[in-house]
Amino acid sequence: MKKIVTLGEVMLRLSPPGNQRFFQAQDLEMEFGGSEANVAAALAYWGMDVCHLTAFPDHELGWAAAGKLRKNGIDTRAISFIPGRMGIYFLEQGAMQRSSQIIYDRADSAFADFDGEGLDWDAILDGVSCFHWSGITPALSQKCANLTLVALQKANERGIRVSGDLNYRSNLWQYGKAPHQVMPQLMELTHVMIAGGRDFRQCLNEEFKSFSDTKKMAFDRFPKLEYLVKTDRISHNSSVNTLSASLYGRKKSHTSKSYELTHIVDRVGSGDAFAGGLIYGLLHLSPKEAIEFAMAAGVLKHSVPGDILYCSLQEIQELVAGEGNGKIKR
Repeated sequence: MKKIVTLGEVMLRLSPPGNQRFFQAQDLEMEFGGSEANVAAALAYWGMDVCHLTAFPDHELGWAAAGKLRKNGIDTRAISFIPGRMGIYFLEQGAMQRSSQIIYDRADSAFADFDGEGLDWDAILDGVSCFHWSGITPALSQKCANLTLVALQKANERGIRVSGDLNYRSNLWQYGKAPHQVMPQLMELTHVMIAGGRDFRQCLNEEFKSFSDTKKMAFDRFPKLEYLVKTDRISHNSSVNTLSASLYGRKKSHTSKSYELTHIVDRVGSGDAFAGGLIYGLLHLSPKEAIEFAMAAGVLKHSVPGDILYCSLQEIQELVAGEGNGKIKR
């Protein structure tokens, strides 16, 4: 069985029921989620051996979050419990022409103050096939940036493929460092990058005339880069999107088929489902099959409430084969 390690913060998600506005809500629904942990959960659901690295506050909310990860089949033995608070985000689901919105309350969380002290990297990375990170983690604090760098160095020393979703978030970089001061060193240690033009512009503080120029720069500048992966989303409104994705190698490229999504249930976590699908695909399938599998996983996440994709390998493969027609299975 392939083993995967993911690194990142897990937060408490609080949402008004259905499509209520914040000012309408009398109750808030509670979930736990975080970009990299969402990737881990999808992979575990597909039978992968997945370990997630994070830090939780040493109280009931932290214990509950760890319990949720275990329930999703994720190995939590390397998780640290330290003083601090739980990161929180509030989600208001949009519909039709009204956009969804997220409000973060994650400053000074336990994870943001975590430097990785006490982690046994030899044990954690033993037998690992892929290490996954995202640009969210180094955006949280200098300690998180340092931790990410150490993790990627350790993975590279052991010949482990590193997957990274650059995932630029403009409202996260608040601790005195700009992305271009941190991200290039991490990108140099990454073999599979999920990123669009905006991610590269912000992470490198450079302008590019086209994505073709961006792609050429990436393969020239980062010699360890094996694949560059880009998703393309057209948001017609909050309920209707068009999705496709492309995987670029140094010699050959592949583009997935395009999907029309007309009744989106929950868009949050769809990029994480895509990343999980990509990791699974590159471990088990050809590059062309991998990008189709990843896109189908991302598409199906739009039909599932919450942060995590709960869809079987068979359901994803059926959608890839053109059999995802929404009929009742009897």
